[in-house]
Amino acid sequence: MCGITGIVSRERLSPNHLEPLARMVDAMAHRGPDGAGRFVDSHVALAMRQLSIIDPKTSWQPLYNEDDSLVLIANGEIYNYIELRDRLVALGHRFRTRGDCETILHLYEEHGPDCVHHLRGMFAFALWDARRQRLLLARDRMGEKPLYLHERDGEIVFGSELKTLLRSGRVPFALNPSAVDLYFHYQYVPEPLTPIRGVRKLPPAHRLIVSLAPWSVKEECYWRMEDAPAIDGDPAAVIRAELETISEIVIRSDVPVGVALSGGLDSSAIAALAARKYPGTMHAFSVGYSDHHRSDERKYARRLAAHLGMPFHDIEIDTPAMVEAFPSLVSWQDDPIADIAGYGYYSLAQEARKAGVPVLLQGHGADELFWGYPWVIEAARQSCRKARLGRARIRDIPQYFRVSAPRFWSRRGQLDWALSLSGLRSSWVAFQRDCLSPRERLVFYELAPDFHAASKTMRRLYESRFQESLDHQSPFDAFTFPTPWPPIEILMTRLICQTYLLENGLAQCDRLSMASSVELRLPLVDYRLVEIVIGLRKARSDLKLRPKAWLREAVRDVVPGWVLDRPKWGFHPPVRRWHRALFERYGTRLRDGLLVELGVLEPKAARQLAEGRFPLEAIAPLSFKALVLELWCRQALAGEVPERAEASLATSSC
Repeated sequence: MCGITGIVSRERLSPNHLEPLARMVDAMAHRGPDGAGRFVDSHVALAMRQLSIIDPKTSWQPLYNEDDSLVLIANGEIYNYIELRDRLVALGHRFRTRGDCETILHLYEEHGPDCVHHLRGMFAFALWDARRQRLLLARDRMGEKPLYLHERDGEIVFGSELKTLLRSGRVPFALNPSAVDLYFHYQYVPEPLTPIRGVRKLPPAHRLIVSLAPWSVKEECYWRMEDAPAIDGDPAAVIRAELETISEIVIRSDVPVGVALSGGLDSSAIAALAARKYPGTMHAFSVGYSDHHRSDERKYARRLAAHLGMPFHDIEIDTPAMVEAFPSLVSWQDDPIADIAGYGYYSLAQEARKAGVPVLLQGHGADELFWGYPWVIEAARQSCRKARLGRARIRDIPQYFRVSAPRFWSRRGQLDWALSLSGLRSSWVAFQRDCLSPRERLVFYELAPDFHAASKTMRRLYESRFQESLDHQSPFDAFTFPTPWPPIEILMTRLICQTYLLENGLAQCDRLSMASSVELRLPLVDYRLVEIVIGLRKARSDLKLRPKAWLREAVRDVVPGWVLDRPKWGFHPPVRRWHRALFERYGTRLRDGLLVELGVLEPKAARQLAEGRFPLEAIAPLSFKALVLELWCRQALAGEVPERAEASLATSSC
């Protein structure tokens, strides 16, 4: 696990290129506290910071093949490296290390850029082929590991984090208006955009081949989840078999491995399966709140840890500590992400590092893959209705109106249900929407109250010239597709994975764990598991089953019944109290702040947002999004990487 960066240029590199490279490496020290390395040739310079997880004594990067004609820097873990190594040794390849990433070099010798098809794990890498004078950049299928790109005038600068590129001095700070507008709608910037003009991410499951003679840049997609073949089998048995394989290969490590445990189904399944195969004692880590908030799930996590025989680390967060750390948290997130729950991920990784556990397993991905979000289920159902009816008409009203129960029995779920008038209000809104919206527009993010609020409000808050620059785009474009649509279940799974999971979930998982030099592994994002779920879904629909029905049945014999049958409460820290405290401390920074100076917000709008209003139906209100973006811009312009503080928590016990 590392941070990587580099420059490839059509013209010969000069000393002016190497100074930015040094600054970029320094900006990634948190991603690799164990050492640094670099390679410099006439047209390419590669550098990295190393966090040693597998073969820590000899697997120092850059890595080279047998004759040094190939050079590799890689960020991530190749989970199937043992199987790949055995196969490559049988073909005559000689390995210099016992590490996982060296397999990429020898796979490239066998398959060229198609080496990516053989890799199972999370990765972003740069491979320089001196003989062919070409650079291969590649990113894993689901996008667990990031790779930012800045391209201009025959030069590409790349790195594992956006702050890395901004520190280079070769990437000017200039906001991308389209990305900013999408941020206010989604609470993050959807990939491949970034907030900075001229910087983008290499999309998941893509490779970029840069050739020098003649200069050419070719980008290719090498995998799509929707291409998975149909599978006709018992879903529980097929999924369980794959989970057994994943739980065996994902724990491979030469340093201690722990698990982030909430006490819910997803993390409990990971803990139960991995603990049976882990050769040592796996530790469990969980986060709670100092006032015993109703969403504090530590008692469930503690009970499961005791059931599995895991030492349990109980981390308690208080509001003052969160407020004090918030500007640094915004910077560590790298992209602006208006998810107030991110402090929990950050604190948990800090505690794991302090406990000497630099690798954590986490249950991210199950909600997106197995219908864990009620609003996504509802979006799929409403999209199916829209596909069947086309543009809604008066005669279709009976198909819209229905009374519903709360989606889940937390305070938040009951509030949403009450505001919808038991479903009648939302039924009328859906009917009006389908009467007016284009047939090609899938029902998706507009079901989120925050997206809806931004669509109605943001144009009035923007400065006039900023507003004019947005005329060519719509935040609805991401879920607008030509009709007839492919199967809704497949399309919806792809959409939620490529939006919310990718840029809100996986991005925070990577950045906020690496901020503490901890490697976070997500077994339920394994691409083979994704292919299996898509294949099963092609053969039969699970949309009308209980949420996570297939996963629940697959792990029924290893997860206790009191976990399997507990209602989903959702993860909600004390959001309103945190929000109020943040605006008491930082709200004044919005008044005539950078967002006004940079021409994003009207001064009057900034003053209104600085009041910190939090509408009843909101989750991440516009005021919070504006505050996060304001602090992010200040941190990015300052060009400083925040220091990694000791865990600033109220209490921490084992």
